[in-house]
Amino acid sequence: MAPDRDISDSEKLQALLLESPGFTEFLLGLSTISASLFNQDVPMHCAITVERTGGPTTVASSSALAQRLDEQQYAFDDGPCLTALRTGHTVLIPQLTDDPRWQRYADAISGEHIQSILAVPILMDHASAGALNCYSRDIAAFDAAMVESVEEHAASLSTILQLALRVHEPEHYPDDLSDVLRSRAVVDAAVALVMAQNRCSREAAMLMLHVAARHHDGRVQAVAQELLDTARARTVISRTANQPG
Repeated sequence: MAPDRDISDSEKLQALLLESPGFTEFLLGLSTISASLFNQDVPMHCAITVERTGGPTTVASSSALAQRLDEQQYAFDDGPCLTALRTGHTVLIPQLTDDPRWQRYADAISGEHIQSILAVPILMDHASAGALNCYSRDIAAFDAAMVESVEEHAASLSTILQLALRVHEPEHYPDDLSDVLRSRAVVDAAVALVMAQNRCSREAAMLMLHVAARHHDGRVQAVAQELLDTARARTVISRTANQPG
């Protein structure tokens, strides 16, 4: 099923950029929107990777699952997303277990039950490179129409990503990529909490965190951590109050 093009028009992408206090937060919102565009009966999980020449690599995922799948690629320094990013060519894997190119990667993520993957490069300037990675637990989730839709969407992200790189200063992460990816888990947990509290979609919850971060002149990760800390504190107080005297 092709995505609703109205959702990803340039005005809404620009609004997302304006609401994001940092480049990482912008990518988090962008990956979440991308996943929502391509959701079918089986949820789509998306990640966006941006590499800058001589600078840091930024990774953002629409879900904890996509985060784990990306983390494994970086552990190997190889995978469909990194290949698409480095070669500039789309990588289609209709059924992961049947593709000999990625056997080591398939073995490493076998517990995640991912069946098909599509990795599409995002054209950038000479100093940077990007890729959109889509994961599905559905076999052959990417027919010709879906591949075309994802490629069109990736192409539409080129201009806004290059603008975001100019607007936001490079964010220098720790050398240990696992520390970077763990920070994503904090945001994912906060998004899940907001979804449960407000009975809203993941996209809406992410936008709420963006607005809160902008209002407090902070970063989404800091707002997410504060939200989780407050929720844990309330749980402890509630349990203590309910204990027999």
